[in-house]
Amino acid sequence: MTPPEWIEHRRTDGETVGWIVPDGDGFRPVDVLGRPVATEPVDWLTAEELLEDRGIGFLADRHLLRLPDGTDRPVRITDVSAHGVIVVSDEYGSASVVGTDSERYVLPFPAPDELRPAGR
Repeated sequence: MTPPEWIEHRRTDGETVGWIVPDGDGFRPVDVLGRPVATEPVDWLTAEELLEDRGIGFLADRHLLRLPDGTDRPVRITDVSAHGVIVVSDEYGSASVVGTDSERYVLPFPAPDELRPAGR
């Protein structure tokens, strides 16, 4: 669950793109994975712009999940909410094949550091 001080921010089409969190005299934008979008507090309008620029398209990208044994597993994000993040294994693009029984991982929200974009 998101803390009560987190203010949901939606695009004009109603899609949630993150939250704006009061931080001192400014605000910190937080994306839909619960991760900060700015390193320092910013003004309200900048927080909105950063969230809208970030959007949700990055969720469709391939990610890596570091498993407890230290190996990295390619995954795709299938569901994101303030209750958790669900990813499925994606070896060789298998997550997009209809009828595939991909291994599923339920992660906490905010998403842990073990989940990161595949390009990093």
